[in-house]
Amino acid sequence: MNRKVFVLFAAACLSFSARTVAAETDERTRVGSIVDAVVQPMMVEGDIPGVAVGITVGGKEYVFCYGVADKESGRRVTNETIFEIGSLSKTFTGTLGAYAQVQGMLSLTDPASKYLPALSGTEFDRVSVLDLATFTAGGLPLQFPDEVTTDDQMIEFYRAWKPDQRPGTSRRYSNPSIGLYGYLAAKSMALPFDELMQKHLLPGLGLKHSFITVPSSEIENYAFGYTKENKRIRVAPGMFDAEAYGVKSTAPDMLRFVEANIDAGDGESALHRAILQTHIGRYQVGPMGQGLGWEIIKYPTNLDTLLAANSSEMAFTPQKATPIAPSALPLDNILINKTGSTNGFAAYAALVPQEKVGLVILANKNFPIPARVRAAYAILSALDIQ
Repeated sequence: MNRKVFVLFAAACLSFSARTVAAETDERTRVGSIVDAVVQPMMVEGDIPGVAVGITVGGKEYVFCYGVADKESGRRVTNETIFEIGSLSKTFTGTLGAYAQVQGMLSLTDPASKYLPALSGTEFDRVSVLDLATFTAGGLPLQFPDEVTTDDQMIEFYRAWKPDQRPGTSRRYSNPSIGLYGYLAAKSMALPFDELMQKHLLPGLGLKHSFITVPSSEIENYAFGYTKENKRIRVAPGMFDAEAYGVKSTAPDMLRFVEANIDAGDGESALHRAILQTHIGRYQVGPMGQGLGWEIIKYPTNLDTLLAANSSEMAFTPQKATPIAPSALPLDNILINKTGSTNGFAAYAALVPQEKVGLVILANKNFPIPARVRAAYAILSALDIQ
């Protein structure tokens, strides 16, 4: 290539690069305008100190940060800010249990007592691991009684428990249910749940700033949550807290997790196969299919359906559960979502794998779930995805 041709080629490349950068800048500006128009009024209405929103569209990631992580210091929300994600943690627990099954260490159809012999001779001889994962054990409560704080007390709680419904017929959202599922998955893998999450699953997903226990080296990035009275708060320890609501994460990390769920492909690795297992609706419960942690809705959908699937009735009252025929692969045309809350934080994630789009909303105040769903729907609609 002579010098003149090289110069012309280089100039053409620079021109193309400049156009590409300009196009990417324009797209970020467009997406940012959409998010601003939704999030800023949401923050005012909910009196929310800080929010981080992550969006992925066709493999391109965008993170937008608003407000403060700590009102006392004025520390701003950034890409490094760590939020409590509450029950969105259940999707990680669902993935870990699915991974144990893919590895041949656990079977969802086995009775729960197989993996915890202390429960032999109890109702858990008839309750399957899948029943625990899908909240269909037969009426486990939303929370443990306050007095259950040790492993021995946990065992006694389960040994004394009696179902009010036949397993597999009714869904009752329950931390003791999916908490035990996570505990049994860890038992099957012969390692503590926290260790499996922190040293294996989270790094395996490429999440470098997600934790069960935030280390001292990251504590300055850990946001404070705020109660309705605007008092600073962080989540307190509790029985099976790690399994049910214990993950803390940043918006970029949660966006990577969303993308891992979008791009699980045909299950080329054990982890990808496990992710795909979490997308399968195991029971039809009202407008949604209950998966392993995730909740699945037929796509395209509408706002009313999303709100119904994430309603307080679904969270706090028993709902009829109808088994869905097993499938080796997830259904086509689905929207996958999950909310999460602690006393001071709120989270919501939604993704449409076939459209290669997803988002996550993290906030340091527990504002109403319908407001989160409406915000997500408005953003996806403005992106021409709903």
